[in-house]
Amino acid sequence: MKILVINCGSSSLKYQLIDMTDESVLCKGLCERIGIEGSKITHKAKGSEWSEETPFPTHTEAFMKVVDMMTTGEGAVVSDKSEIGAIGHRIVQGAEFFTKSEIVTDAIIDKIEEIAPLAPVHNLAHVQGLRSAKKVFGDLPNVVVFDTTFHQTMPPKAYMYGVPYEMYEKYAIRRYGAHGTSHRYVSMAAAQYLGKDPSELKMVTCHLGNGSSITAVDGGRCVDTSMGLTPLAGVLMGTRCGDVDPSVVTYMEQKMGIHGQEMADYLNKQCGLLGVSGVSSDKRDVEAAAAAGNERAKLASDMLNYQIKKFVGAYAAAMGGLDCVVFTGGIGENDAHVRSEVCKNMEFLGIRLDEEKNRQRGADILDLTAEGGRVKVLMVCTNEELMIARDTLGLVTGR
Repeated sequence: MKILVINCGSSSLKYQLIDMTDESVLCKGLCERIGIEGSKITHKAKGSEWSEETPFPTHTEAFMKVVDMMTTGEGAVVSDKSEIGAIGHRIVQGAEFFTKSEIVTDAIIDKIEEIAPLAPVHNLAHVQGLRSAKKVFGDLPNVVVFDTTFHQTMPPKAYMYGVPYEMYEKYAIRRYGAHGTSHRYVSMAAAQYLGKDPSELKMVTCHLGNGSSITAVDGGRCVDTSMGLTPLAGVLMGTRCGDVDPSVVTYMEQKMGIHGQEMADYLNKQCGLLGVSGVSSDKRDVEAAAAAGNERAKLASDMLNYQIKKFVGAYAAAMGGLDCVVFTGGIGENDAHVRSEVCKNMEFLGIRLDEEKNRQRGADILDLTAEGGRVKVLMVCTNEELMIARDTLGLVTGR
């Protein structure tokens, strides 16, 4: 079966078409600036790439163009959209209503829209994508895979906040986490690589990118994670502040004269690496500036590395041991400096990084453990799209 994997943003649509007979990617691409002037599609297939500027007033027109690129011209990989067996959608927030992936119904779409206040930018975009997919593909089965479901195994002591319990009962205020599909994939891949059953391992998985989250995985199940009610919590990120004293927010509101959504936008879009360094939200730019002597850039880099290290140590304590640390995501997979700094002076936990191995590139999984290291240090390239495709295949075929 061929499965189309979709990740809809408010003005974007990422896609991959995966042949599940061998889990190969037939094509992938990105529709950008949906609803904005200058929209375009970039389509990759057969080792080549095509880009075309074309109007996308809504996600529906973007889906129609994706079908056109997949079925006609030099980038065609199927002769007709009927060759696609199902569509799998990434959904950021499932709250407590969704503990597993689901085949889409109108009621499920309505529920995803209802809980949108917990992830307003993401979930509303996903709803647009689901409704547009139904318009373009008709009765083709759609499956939703939630970033939050992997974290549903957290115990209450990990997901509850120290606010009145009625805030949880009335407004569902609790820790939900994010990047769950990535954490699930890399923890499974790491266990397979080590020749272990996931139930035998205590892991800390570090998904590090423009958005970053750290997860404690004990016996294949999430027991804690760094992101919270929203993806704003946890470590310093590209433009997100990460964990701060709540009084910092109210104090800044008083001083800056901004409140509510305006302050939320500030914490999400003007802080993090960008806000501290004053250089960029991109870790590569920050590292380059730090190497050139920019002290604020060095501070931003040091803060991120230090905060990741703290989560690794805290989660080892929470699980009562540690067998493996996994680095993944754009930064985790490619930034040797981050991996080195996080693992430095962690020998007391059994973590020893081989610096020569740490400089290697080009493999989906790398063992970076130095001789004598009791805790395995792995780099695992994440593949959320494949995880979504596997869930979709399982649900539509009943496997």
